[in-house]
Amino acid sequence: MRDMILKAVAQPPKLFWGPVLPTAINFGVQVPMMFMAVGVANVNPLFFVTTIILVHVAIVAAGVKEPHLSTMIQAFGQTNKVSKNLYQERGNKFEP
Repeated sequence: MRDMILKAVAQPPKLFWGPVLPTAINFGVQVPMMFMAVGVANVNPLFFVTTIILVHVAIVAAGVKEPHLSTMIQAFGQTNKVSKNLYQERGNKFEP
């Protein structure tokens, strides 16, 4: 096997020591909210900086416990689709 595949499986990508997808979602949600709150309500941006850091610390802690958190989120998004079952059964059976 090639080393690149083994490295990608053994060491999932990190962004500032946290899993990439939750870290990017945290940054992508809180930064626009910060700019809107500063522009509309004249809120101190230091509040949002502290919440970004606190949430990031929680994401890093979750990433230490489960390093493949980004992959799990992506897999959930792909499998959380309603399928049409051929036979009357409960749940999704992923049949054509």
